[in-house]
Amino acid sequence: MTLAPRSGARNTIWAVVALSVFSGLRVPPLRAQTTPGVYAITNAKIYTLAGPPIEKGIVIIRDGKIAAVGTNVEIPEGARIVQAAGMELYPGLFDPVTQIGLTEIGAVSATNDTNELGKFNPEIVAATAVNPASAHIGVTRASGITHVVSVPGIASFDSQSGGIIPGQASAFHLLGWTMDEMQIRRSIALTLNWPSIQTRTFDFSIFDFKEKPYADAKKEYEQSVNELGDLLDRARHYAQAKEKGSPASYERDLKLEALVPVVEGKLPVLVVAAKARDIRNAVEFCTKQGLKMILADGAEAWKVEELLKEKAIPVILGPSEQLPDEDDDPYDKPMTLPAELNAAGIPIAFSSFGTSFSRRLSQYAGTAVAFGLPHDEALKAITVNAAKMLGLGDQFGTIEAGKVANLLLTDGDPLEIRTQVRLLFINGQQTSTDNRHLDLYGEYRKRPAAPQQ
Repeated sequence: MTLAPRSGARNTIWAVVALSVFSGLRVPPLRAQTTPGVYAITNAKIYTLAGPPIEKGIVIIRDGKIAAVGTNVEIPEGARIVQAAGMELYPGLFDPVTQIGLTEIGAVSATNDTNELGKFNPEIVAATAVNPASAHIGVTRASGITHVVSVPGIASFDSQSGGIIPGQASAFHLLGWTMDEMQIRRSIALTLNWPSIQTRTFDFSIFDFKEKPYADAKKEYEQSVNELGDLLDRARHYAQAKEKGSPASYERDLKLEALVPVVEGKLPVLVVAAKARDIRNAVEFCTKQGLKMILADGAEAWKVEELLKEKAIPVILGPSEQLPDEDDDPYDKPMTLPAELNAAGIPIAFSSFGTSFSRRLSQYAGTAVAFGLPHDEALKAITVNAAKMLGLGDQFGTIEAGKVANLLLTDGDPLEIRTQVRLLFINGQQTSTDNRHLDLYGEYRKRPAAPQQ
């Protein structure tokens, strides 16, 4: 990803256009929407997630916000009325660690803009490269996801291909023609791929694994951590020089400037770490440096529960529908982990850590319910919890007056795979659920029957 005019976002657009020309791919009108207005959703069962459900309730939407919620709510004259009898209303779902808009087709390099060269790129911002025309956006929001955080430099759960600091994550709505229209917060967290002691690495030049002595691997790890600490110290000195000196007395440094909100505790750090040893090391480092840490992935967070609770560190978990990392771990550990952390009093949220499977977010939560996580907590883990972790709790995650009108109307429990999204509001606008999957379904449904032999 780059801040230069020839950014990968532009490459992504041209690649999609090229694919549409040469392979017959038709990009659907993913951003189709109605004009803002006043809406009244009536007779729905409202799951506010701020209190008990409201039977046959009313929600008024005005100017992109929730204006009123309740049973005895006056419907404004001229409001567009949505009769929702027999349906359920929820806050829009939130995927807080994705790469939506940064990658389109994994095997086509021109459509991927997730990584930059170098270990430390704190000045890079994901929003710069997000492609608003991505076909993944329509598919994702058709599953009830209304807003996401796109994170640079995470190719897989424990990948460091994007460097130690690959850049800053950006929060945005899944609706809009441009990033300016979609943007919620351009910089919402700094991404930190915590270094790990790796004695076995894959070498693409020989397409095989290479082994290295533990002492060498540890030395590389310690060097990376020392470089990270030195960079943060320089950012503190830079902040002091900028505050107390005149612009002529120091040379502007974009990397250090981007780290100033981090060392001042104003911008949280999304620390990607899976192994228990790495999590402990990351917590110790962030505590010493005074950083506001959010743990991402946390596959072995169950081994360090007491530490996470003591330091009040929330966890954004990856997909629950996967195999454990270690052969000796229980086969269902990824499925029981959310319930264990919740029981220990550690705030959790679910995320896809990718693009194409963001649409399965509610299924990750549903699977965790089957393995012990309370249903209400599972709903919060895909709505309000991540919003609170990232400083958006006053705007998103619950259905309350004054909050952004990102809403999901369904014919049942969104954690059930058979439930259908009936209506979607993003930023107060009734939003199309048309998407490429639906188009392909319709196209192949009309395919002529094969001739009889």
